[in-house]
Amino acid sequence: MTRALFIVDVQNDFTEGGALGVAGGHAVAVGVSRLLAVRAGDYALIVASRDWHDPESDNGGHFAAGEPDFVDTWPVHCVAGTAGAEYDPGLKTDAVTHHVKKGQGIPAYSLFEGTTDAGERVAELLTARGVTEVDVTGIATDYCVRASARDAIEHGLHVRILTDLVAGVAADSSQAALAELAHAGAELVTADAE
Repeated sequence: MTRALFIVDVQNDFTEGGALGVAGGHAVAVGVSRLLAVRAGDYALIVASRDWHDPESDNGGHFAAGEPDFVDTWPVHCVAGTAGAEYDPGLKTDAVTHHVKKGQGIPAYSLFEGTTDAGERVAELLTARGVTEVDVTGIATDYCVRASARDAIEHGLHVRILTDLVAGVAADSSQAALAELAHAGAELVTADAE
């Protein structure tokens, strides 16, 4: 079996103090770095995604014109070229093989909706490397992690959510997302249980 690692949106705007910061976000960054220091060689691909929104538009209605509903519309976040869009400083990206930007002018939650700077799509990268299994980490459990894992399952991959390396917006919706993913076939494991 050939395995990939997804690092979903571990960015300043999603960690503590950011525009949409979640509790435990920085700990995810540090934990993923610790995982990479020990096990980067276990992965054929290491794909890190970032929200990368256009500064001059509402990104297809993704940025709220007024009060955000925190379902379909959000406060301004992860604007291309800003500190908020950069990776959290706790995330060491030396071992990342592919950096993916998503949401460039449109709403995008799944890492599969992004592209590398060279225009490569994640599904193509996985197929080219013969990847059959994916470990998923990142932020937020109940939004972009959920969407990325769902897409991976739909692409026929065996998905493991590393539950100690994800952080969500809210406890209830995060637990619901993990239950939904498990029901869809994902395995819920911890990184340190391997």
